[in-house]
Order: sequence, then C-alpha cells, then structure tokens
Amino acid sequence: MLQILGAFFVLLAIVTVFKGAVIVPQQMRFVVERLGQYHSTLDAGFHILLPYFDSVRYRHSVKEQVIDIPEQVCITSDNVQVGVDGVLYVRIVDAKAASYGIDDYLFGMIQLAQTTLRSEIGKIELDKTFEARAHINANVVVEVDKAAEAWGVKVLRYEIKNITPPKEVITAMEKQMKAEREKRAAILASEGARDSAINSAEGEKQRQIKESEARMMAQINTAKGEAEAILEVARATAEGLRLVGQSLQGEGGRQAMELRIAEAYLPQLGKIAQKSSTVVLPATLTDLGGMIALAKGIFKGQGMSNGLHADDAGEARA
Repeated sequence: MLQILGAFFVLLAIVTVFKGAVIVPQQMRFVVERLGQYHSTLDAGFHILLPYFDSVRYRHSVKEQVIDIPEQVCITSDNVQVGVDGVLYVRIVDAKAASYGIDDYLFGMIQLAQTTLRSEIGKIELDKTFEARAHINANVVVEVDKAAEAWGVKVLRYEIKNITPPKEVITAMEKQMKAEREKRAAILASEGARDSAINSAEGEKQRQIKESEARMMAQINTAKGEAEAILEVARATAEGLRLVGQSLQGEGGRQAMELRIAEAYLPQLGKIAQKSSTVVLPATLTDLGGMIALAKGIFKGQGMSNGLHADDAGEARA
C-alpha cells in the first residue's frame, strides 16, 4: 500500500513538473492566464509556470503575416463596376491586445480592408484607378492601421493585386487605346511629312541660291574674259600697226605695200563683177598705177594722223 502511494506521488510530481515547464519558440508569444485571468506574456525561451493555476491560453506568432483579401465588386465614381482584390501585410506587436482586443483580428482586418477599398475606389473614375494604385494602397493602410492599433496589430502595407472591369468596358477601353495609338501614329506621320517638306524646300532654296551664285560668277568670269580678250586684241592690233609702220620705213617697204594693195584690189573688183551683170567701173580703172597711188595717198594720210614722218606724207601727196 505504501509503495502504491509512493508511486502515485512520484507520478504526480512528474506531471506537475511537466505542467509547470514551458518552452516558447523563437518569434512566438504565449499569453498566460492564472485562474482564468490574464497573468503575463511569455517571450521566446524556457519558463516555469505555477502548475494547476497557470495555463497558456493564447499562442501568437509575431512574424509578418500575409492576409489575402478576397475579390469584391466596387463601383467607381463614374458608375462602373470593377472587381478588386488585394493582399494585406500585418504583424502582431502586442500579444495581449491581439488576444483580448478582438475575437478574430484576421477576420476583422479583412472586412475593414474591403470596406475601406470600396470607399477609395468610389472616389475616383475608372480610367484613374490603374494610375492611382499607390494612392489607394496608402489610404487603405492608414485606415486599417488606425482600427488595428487597438487589436495589437501593425499594418505594414497593402497591395492591390487585380482590377477587373466588365468585358464590355474592357472592349471599349481597347478600342479607345487603339484609336489613341492610331491618332498618335497619324500625328507622327504628318509631322514627318511636314519636316520632310520643309527640308526639301530648304534644300531647293539652297540649290537655287548656289546655282544663281554660280551663274553670277560665270557671267563675271565671262565678262572679265571678254574684256581681257578685247584688250589683248587691241594690244595685238596696235602692235601690228606699229610693226607695219616700222616695216614701211625700211628698205623695200613701199614696194611691198604697193604689191599688197594691188593684190587686195583686184580680187575685190572681180567679186563685184561676179555679183552683178551691170558693173560701174571707175574712170581710172585702166590706170592701175594711179589707183595704187591713190591708195598709197590714203594710207599715208592715215599714217600722218598716227604720227608718221612728214617726208612720207609729202611723197604720198606727190
């Protein structure tokens, strides 16, 4: 009998030790109640409780938790229904408040996030919902965090996953986007054509300017060339006359002049006879010497005006 009683006490002691020893894992918080009332919150590590009086009532993870917010139908300010879902990131910062502040903080935060999201979507138009995601996310975080503070939960961030308009709205948006792209393409094409026309006109203008400048330079060069040619011809003529004058003053110069006059006179007279059936001849035609003397007189007269010797002029008059 004593042995059985001893074994009972030993077993009771072992059970008591096991009931009083508690090991809390890392990133966990245990809420301990003593006789049904909150007593303490146990952090990670080994703890000894008062057996049969203390009990672990709640176990919470202080890791960051991801809460999936189910899709719901929201109405925009321009009366378009869209389906919106999201993800909420939270973390418990007060295990006691999370245990006694609300019965189910996860359910409460999901409902609060959905109502806040419907309110935010209702403030903006459909076209701006895609652009205003960051603004909507920030507002949802602020509103949900205010309520969750009493629950010992900290809202870290909220992200909208999908915004799904109705099929007919999607079709209309695609047509609008297509029309906008075609409009931009037409504008770019017209701007390209305009720039091309401007460049072509500018090129034609430059070409005409260059051509006119080239023609002007050609005309200037031609005029200069003609002027130089006239001057050269005049110089050559003057030089020829000077050489002729010098030759006449030399030995045999007069005889050469008389021969040259005769050679020029006779062919011209023959040409006159060939061109007409009736020819009027000078009275002195038979006097070839007289004609030569007359020509010499004319030549001498011109020579005197050009500065020839006076004795040459006297011979011409004789």
